[in-house]
Amino acid sequence: MTATQPPSLPRSRATRGRRLGPRARKSALVVHIVTAGAWIGIDVVLAVLVFTALTTDDVITAAVSYQALELFALWPLFLTGMACLVSGLVLGAGTRYGVVRYWWVVGKLVINVVFVALVPLALRPAVTAAADYGSAMPTARPAPEALADLIFPPIVSPLGLLAAVLLAVFKPWGRVRPRRR
Repeated sequence: MTATQPPSLPRSRATRGRRLGPRARKSALVVHIVTAGAWIGIDVVLAVLVFTALTTDDVITAAVSYQALELFALWPLFLTGMACLVSGLVLGAGTRYGVVRYWWVVGKLVINVVFVALVPLALRPAVTAAADYGSAMPTARPAPEALADLIFPPIVSPLGLLAAVLLAVFKPWGRVRPRRR
């Protein structure tokens, strides 16, 4: 130890916070990874349905694709995003990374909260309009403007989730507040 460095005091369990044991941490990490993978998979299926409906010349295929959006996209996407959020909070609270200790964790948290909030706020109205249009499609023309809004979620969400994965792997930017000396 040098004269310029004060001796480090041992931190008690109370000041460190409650840490997850190895088995609990691994379980939470598995849940987090699986839910993130499921979220990305649901986004891929959402993209397939949206772009199939928008590009096909077959009216029946387009109608079924629009109607399937309502069944497939909303609740599974919302519940998967919430499970990913909760497991991420458990990991943050129970590991050395913390919930707001590192910028990369804050970035992942913001991405998750924003995307989960967008499902009921922005995606649900567009999906409901698409399903209604799909039900009346053989007789309904032209398509409502809300259908154009469906192009963005299957593009933006996977890119945002990819950004979250990259943040988790590379862990850039360091601590939110540097440690005191």
